[in-house]
Amino acid sequence: MLTDNQYDAIVIGSGISGGWAAKEFCEQGFKTLVLERGRDVKHLKDYPTAYLDPWQFPHRNQLPKSVAEENPIAARCYAFREDALHFFTKDKEQPYIQEKPFDWIRGYQVGGKSLTWARQVQRWSDFDFEGPARDGFAVDWPIRYRDIAPWYSHVERFIGVSGKKEGNAFMPDGEFLPPFELNAVEQMIQQEVARNYTDRQVLHGRCAHVTKPQAVHIAQGRTSCQARSLCSRGCPFGGYFSSNASTLPWAAKTGNLTLRPGSIVESILYDEGKGQAIGVRIIDQQTHERQEFYAAVIFVNASALATNQILLNSKSKRFPNGLGNDSGLLGKYIAFHNYMGRLSGEVEGFEDSYYYGRRPTQPLIPNFRNVAKQEADFLRGYALFFSAYRTRGQQEGDGLGAAFKDALLVPGRWQVSMMMQGETIPIAENHVRLSETEVDPYGMPQLVTSVGYQENDFKSMEDFLTQGTAILEKAGVKNIKQHRNQQNPGLDIHEMGGARMGHDPKTSILNAHNQMHGCPNVYVTDGACMTSTGTQNPSITYMALTARAVHHAVKLFLVGRE
Repeated sequence: MLTDNQYDAIVIGSGISGGWAAKEFCEQGFKTLVLERGRDVKHLKDYPTAYLDPWQFPHRNQLPKSVAEENPIAARCYAFREDALHFFTKDKEQPYIQEKPFDWIRGYQVGGKSLTWARQVQRWSDFDFEGPARDGFAVDWPIRYRDIAPWYSHVERFIGVSGKKEGNAFMPDGEFLPPFELNAVEQMIQQEVARNYTDRQVLHGRCAHVTKPQAVHIAQGRTSCQARSLCSRGCPFGGYFSSNASTLPWAAKTGNLTLRPGSIVESILYDEGKGQAIGVRIIDQQTHERQEFYAAVIFVNASALATNQILLNSKSKRFPNGLGNDSGLLGKYIAFHNYMGRLSGEVEGFEDSYYYGRRPTQPLIPNFRNVAKQEADFLRGYALFFSAYRTRGQQEGDGLGAAFKDALLVPGRWQVSMMMQGETIPIAENHVRLSETEVDPYGMPQLVTSVGYQENDFKSMEDFLTQGTAILEKAGVKNIKQHRNQQNPGLDIHEMGGARMGHDPKTSILNAHNQMHGCPNVYVTDGACMTSTGTQNPSITYMALTARAVHHAVKLFLVGRE
């Protein structure tokens, strides 16, 4: 019989992976405590800007100058606008120390960044899981595609993923709802790529949006995506997947969920006699009082860098340098996605074609560089995302009067934009650690980020610009321009690593089931667990790893528990 402050499982964090841990534990009948450091956000009730028109915002949905000046880090994020400011952590609220420039974008609230994510979900293949061992960087992943494939399917069926089965070996097909279709120019580029290349393929975007609700989505209270492209406000239709619209309410319906917002996790408690973790110590956000909660198993899903911070701060006689840190690698081998390259161009013709409505995704070309073998002067590769669109109006003159207004009704030329999503190579020098001198408003050591680009990233960017230009030229795109943006690491919002998975406790923190080698009843299944980054958007891999790890933890620690 569980008593006050005792649970079967504790989940730290309520975002994409934490919500999945809660769902899986609660669904199997186990009393689960979810600790969220931020405020509560309830689906529907707490989306204050969801239905507002642009003219209803004081600044027409632009970022006020004062807000931008007060938040130079958060303001660099594309979604940090007047309509979604309430879903972002402001710079001064939780300071950190940048030893090298790093833009840490955070969302401290129930649901975390699942309310504001870009919702793109692509599976990994064995080419990704085998990459480190084959190419000689990082360490070998302790799993392969066959280990996670059933869990990808498990997640996809529940969250709803629009896409199309297209048979690409580098990016496996999934359990898809109908896709968002390509427009005329995108279809042309798809056809030209197929005609000119044997190693590249344009795929429909794969995104966590319900396009044809199934019974499981209706049971969640969700309906079809309305393609409003207002997703970062919170979706009142539940059209896209978020913890708030999906996993957390599903967990709550079981009666097994306890959700505690305003609970800042200070550390995980380790019992020397039992040789395992026994609970979590929190700081109440309002009162600053400390409180302890206990459970048989603990999942750490605070987001990659926050998870590293918690683990590093969880010190004991057994683990003086952080929980599970026998190898000394905790906080090291941080990696991210390289977004430095972009292309733009124009397409002649297609004057009789237009697109209508909005679409929450864009077509992509899976990575084709260094996939099966090393073939370039840099390691790994990149995925290419692109879109075609028409500008508004043939504007001439002063931009005033009736002529200007009439011109706005005339579609302009077709434009194409293409961006890279490149794999970066984890190195020990790219790391996070705890400050020895600076503390946050709750008296905890601030996190120091020391993460930067490598020569490999610049070579990868230049290769993207060359290869992407060639692809667009063969498709007939004109006036192609190359852009090198030099954005800081972190602004990709795909930070990974620090508590990586691996075979050997000497070279990794976690095993093949996301358990800590040195403390097996603690699991890490958010971005911190990643051994390498791949070229895919990472969130669906976090979700699949989480569901898989929960079922492993249940068998090992909770079956038969009274």
